Amino acid sequence: MKPTREAILDGALRVMRSKGLARTTTKEIARASGCSEPLLYRHFEDKIGLFLAVLAERLPPVGVLGRGGADLIGRGTLEGNLRLVVAEVTGFYLTVLPIGMSIFSDSLLLARHRDAVQAHGTGPEIISSAVRGYLAGEQAAGRIRRGAPLEGAAMALTGAAMHRAFLWRFHAGDGEAAPSTASLDGFAAEVVAGVVPSLSVAPAD
Repeated sequence: MKPTREAILDGALRVMRSKGLARTTTKEIARASGCSEPLLYRHFEDKIGLFLAVLAERLPPVGVLGRGGADLIGRGTLEGNLRLVVAEVTGFYLTVLPIGMSIFSDSLLLARHRDAVQAHGTGPEIISSAVRGYLAGEQAAGRIRRGAPLEGAAMALTGAAMHRAFLWRFHAGDGEAAPSTASLDGFAAEVVAGVVPSLSVAPAD
């Protein structure tokens, strides 16, 4: 039998995917998880805490968030690493956008969500901040030129990933298939090819 916490996370993900975060209730999560509402609060502080746990434990992993991408710095090629980052971030947004977009339909709900997320010490900026942190690490390692636009590059990479994920989700209603690994990799390669020239160290004469 699946542990209660794992069942709750699985149930929460199913409900959030089908209804969006704004319309998801703890009662529905409890029903989908096969447990009582009070039991939810024995494992999670509130609905936002449960949402954040779903993001951390049930969504596609984003390696650059792990220790600021320290495992990538100075290894492989800069371009190859950034392709991996963009593909992973796009996969993350493909899952999270349908869950989170509904909160923007109500300004009061958005304000409550923002306050609650900030109270948990996090926010949507963690993705671009992590990418920028990785770029800063590569700069310190000498693989990105001094003075390179790290903030702009991080925003370009993560912004492109979010927009591509949005378009894929938007057109899914027209029967567009979910992107394959090859599609994600091809998209990531194009985005990175446009950003790397602004970062690269000039070759020695």
